[in-house]
Amino acid sequence: MRIPVPACWARRSLRLRLTAAAALMIAAALVGAACLLVVWLRMSLLSGLDQTALQRAQVIAGNVDSGSLAHVLPASGEGDTAVQVVDRAGAVRSSSQNLAGEPALFAFTPITTGAPQGHTVHGLPLSGGGSWRAVGLLAGAADDPVTVYVAVPTQAVHHNLAQLTAVLVIGVPPAVALLTGVVWLLTGRALRPVDALRAQTAEITASDLGRRLDVPPADDALGRLARTLNDLLARLDTSARLQRQFVADAAHELRSPLSSLHTQLEVAVRHPGSADWQARGPALIEESERLSRLVDDLVRTARLDARPRMRKGPVDLDEIVFREVRHARLRTSLVIDRRAVSAARVYGDGEALARVVRNLLDNALRYAVERIEVSLRVHDGTAVLVVADDGPGIPAADRSRVFDRFTRLDGARARDTGGSGLGLSIVHDLIAAHHGRVHIEDNGPGARVVVGVPAMEL
Repeated sequence: MRIPVPACWARRSLRLRLTAAAALMIAAALVGAACLLVVWLRMSLLSGLDQTALQRAQVIAGNVDSGSLAHVLPASGEGDTAVQVVDRAGAVRSSSQNLAGEPALFAFTPITTGAPQGHTVHGLPLSGGGSWRAVGLLAGAADDPVTVYVAVPTQAVHHNLAQLTAVLVIGVPPAVALLTGVVWLLTGRALRPVDALRAQTAEITASDLGRRLDVPPADDALGRLARTLNDLLARLDTSARLQRQFVADAAHELRSPLSSLHTQLEVAVRHPGSADWQARGPALIEESERLSRLVDDLVRTARLDARPRMRKGPVDLDEIVFREVRHARLRTSLVIDRRAVSAARVYGDGEALARVVRNLLDNALRYAVERIEVSLRVHDGTAVLVVADDGPGIPAADRSRVFDRFTRLDGARARDTGGSGLGLSIVHDLIAAHHGRVHIEDNGPGARVVVGVPAMEL
């Protein structure tokens, strides 16, 4: 359960809030300790009084048992002990001088088993009044028992407790203030590295992401925070460099088709009489289609970088393959064999998976000589899609590099096929978003692009 914090308090500095919390805990601890000390001392002093009264009662009980009990007992050393010996009829047989002539003043019944318990009594007809601690002890013969009551005043106990309480009341607040000041100094010293990290972080700008924070030598929370911030800066630096590289590559890729279109249109405008639009039309359409595909790939790549939420659901991957193969056959005279395509259902985004199949077929169409083979099967809970061509193939050293953005091998550049270098990169990112994998194998001749996606039960 989250405890609501007032807005005015939440805006205070961390140092102030930590110090205030520590001050409250220190005050509570000291006040609690003071209360426990007072309670413990009171119990200890009262126990001492009970023991004194019990010892006096045992002496008088011994006199009762020996038959030497006087009617008026001699005073104690301090002369402040009250004693009465009462029989079972309630008559006072003996008493101390300060209670001579008084009726029975003690009403509690002594415990017959175990050690006598002390009782606090009030209202004794003695000078000073106040409260007394009294014990009762059985004595005498079985046929004529008496109870010896002995009471001692508690005035000294209350006086000592009052003095201790006064000392604590005067001493606890300065102690709390002193400890709070120590906490304030220690908290400021502990937070000094945090302020240094904040100052260094404030100096880092978007154009200076290569800088790093100073990591404290201690392997504590501050050290881990500094390392985490440095890792964050490293990721931001990498992301910024990749973004700049992406923009530069995109500008470079867009320049070629735009320059070609601009040149042809400029020639046609400057020499309208020599412009053969019927002959130039297909070339212009081809360049515009190339530009359109490039822009589409750039938009798709930007969306993948933004990590969009895909509309996933059960998808029949075989139907997507059949549809994309049918569309590809309309654009080529190559043989596209789909006989090895079997039923496979996956959980994913149908549009994204269609883009994967389309990019794989486009890649194969660029490099195939005569034939493209497409297969789909389910193996060990994975839908395995393979698109193989009989082209020049891909060297083993370059099979992972072709999934990087704007990557073209030398053979691809020489053929000038018009690819943007983003097709396989998009395939890699989309398959990764479906928790799958993609890799390239040798087809002898040609290349085999193998895609694996977790399959659903049919």
